[in-house]
Amino acid sequence: MSAPVRVLICDDQALIRTGLSTIVDAQPDLEVVGECGDGRTGVDLARELRPDVVVMDIRMPVLDGLEATRLLAGAGVEHPVKVLVVTTFNLDEYVYEALRAGASGFLLKDAPPDRLLHGIRTVAMGAALLDPEVTRKLVGRYAARIRPAEGDARDIPLTPRELEVLRLIADGLSNSEIAAALVISHETVKTFVSRILTKLGLRDRVQAVVYAYRHGLVT
Repeated sequence: MSAPVRVLICDDQALIRTGLSTIVDAQPDLEVVGECGDGRTGVDLARELRPDVVVMDIRMPVLDGLEATRLLAGAGVEHPVKVLVVTTFNLDEYVYEALRAGASGFLLKDAPPDRLLHGIRTVAMGAALLDPEVTRKLVGRYAARIRPAEGDARDIPLTPRELEVLRLIADGLSNSEIAAALVISHETVKTFVSRILTKLGLRDRVQAVVYAYRHGLVT
């Protein structure tokens, strides 16, 4: 049996921390290795404990979740830690910035427990966690702000088919939905996604969504 996924919980509300820890620790394949109530302690604990996944709130004292995420998973971090951001969508205007800072995905705080567990497992495996509907609302809401001019789309080193797949990723479609839309196999979609990430030097689908919006491939 493989070792359980090690999880660090960072949230400034003790009740939420306890609830999250209880849910996670009840799973045989997951293990809470630490808890904290501010971003600075979260960064220190993550560097000390090296968890597989950090469940990170955005609004915390001392150091907010956005900056903590950047320090743990941002560009230039030598040994990045996978971060799953939990947020209240209607209040947090920094979810996009958290993803850009290196987070592997986000969940809403009112998500059911099974979605939280699925999210942790997904991020731990190296995949990105994006709720398609929330992604569309979130990125669409801030599209004008997050899409500065960064060269001509014709300069992007992708084939027309790869650009098509990237646009569908940015629309929040899953691999299965992309396969259905383009009438190709699921495995072919996985190959396209892998090629796109490699060519553009991106870590995961989250970064692909950000890339697409910043380069004007979707509006």
